Amino acid sequence: MSKLLGSLKVRIVVSALLLILGLLPIIGITVNNAFETQINVAAKNQLKAYVYSVLAMAEVENDELLMPEHLLENQFNVIGSGLYALITTKDNQLLWTSNSFLGLNTPINLPKPATGRSSYDNLLINDKPQLIYSYSVSFATSEQPFTMTLHIIKNQQEYQQQINQFSKTLWTWLLILMALLFSVQLSWLLWTLKPLGKFSQELSAVEQGKSMQLSTQYPIELQKVAKQLNTLLQTEQNQRKRYRNALADLAHSLKTPLAVMQTQANLNDASLEQINRINQIVAYQLKRAQSAAGTGWHLGVSVDDIAARLVRTLGKIYQQQQLAIDYQGDAEARFKGDESDLTEMLGNVLDNACKAANHRVLLTVKQLPNSLHICVEDDGAGVPKDKQQQIFERGMRADTYTQGHGIGLAIVRDLVDSYHGTLTVTQSSTLGGAKFEFAFTH
Repeated sequence: MSKLLGSLKVRIVVSALLLILGLLPIIGITVNNAFETQINVAAKNQLKAYVYSVLAMAEVENDELLMPEHLLENQFNVIGSGLYALITTKDNQLLWTSNSFLGLNTPINLPKPATGRSSYDNLLINDKPQLIYSYSVSFATSEQPFTMTLHIIKNQQEYQQQINQFSKTLWTWLLILMALLFSVQLSWLLWTLKPLGKFSQELSAVEQGKSMQLSTQYPIELQKVAKQLNTLLQTEQNQRKRYRNALADLAHSLKTPLAVMQTQANLNDASLEQINRINQIVAYQLKRAQSAAGTGWHLGVSVDDIAARLVRTLGKIYQQQQLAIDYQGDAEARFKGDESDLTEMLGNVLDNACKAANHRVLLTVKQLPNSLHICVEDDGAGVPKDKQQQIFERGMRADTYTQGHGIGLAIVRDLVDSYHGTLTVTQSSTLGGAKFEFAFTH
């Protein structure tokens, strides 16, 4: 989940979805409540109008209520029409009902508003919901005022059907609108974020060595980033090119003096041996300088191929010592850098381990999601703690290594630093000797 929320695209899509799912339902509920309130007000006004139409036909003579047989509103005259009129005394005694009320049970506890007042409420008649509007009036007679309450009752089903139909239509269109808005917003967001996808693809192409630069056809916000990355890439390439050229120039400049020195007749065997060794170093560095570095530095190379080749080569070199070089590899392991640089780093440390080991050397390669780990262990005497940092300085070497000039590990440390990696030396818990561990993050 945290990985998904870390995506800018997912965050924007989720935000848009929450906005749609939160805003439109609130609008729907508000509109539906407003419509329901309006229907309720309209029903109240309609029943109030019926009250005045019925009261206009009522007469009181000798303290008796006189009502016509038929009312002007025909629904009051049709049995079970859903519109009813009742008149009760101030003591809630039933005086009169419209023809439409025949066959129905008189509701109990009818409202009793004060004279000149009205009330609007709900009630049940035969278990069916009804709306009731009650209005109390007083007729002046010769003896005493005649007080009564007129009740207009209407079946609630008609109004409820209107509300249900409106709600159904409203929510149907809101759902359609939500789907439409989400589709439009999703399309708009994908179009807006498309340059980021292109940017990622071009970075992958650069990383894989398929391209050397990023294009500048981006929105204004990304153009500056693309230009800065292009400048960084160009600067890095130029620096590596200068490094290679300087290495090649140095190797070529040393070949001629060494060739002259080799022709001297009065050189002893020790001097010739050292000159030959210098020649080998110069040849190696010249070959390394000539290796392809212009486009391959960011193309990941297979660690398994290089490690297996070094294990086979060192196994032949140290065959007479009956040295066992165990290799636990990872076919998916990739080193984001030059093949020659990895060969230099791993080969140097492996060679030192073979020199220091008594019987066994262990090479372990492990590829993690965001890092590469390489571990070289031996069963030799190990490196004392007070020298675990000194051995990376030029001219320094551990007492367990009887050969060399003390610059190999310094070169390895420089190469590791150039790739922003780490190289640590500790004591091996498995074999008991030295343990050199590389770590490179991607």
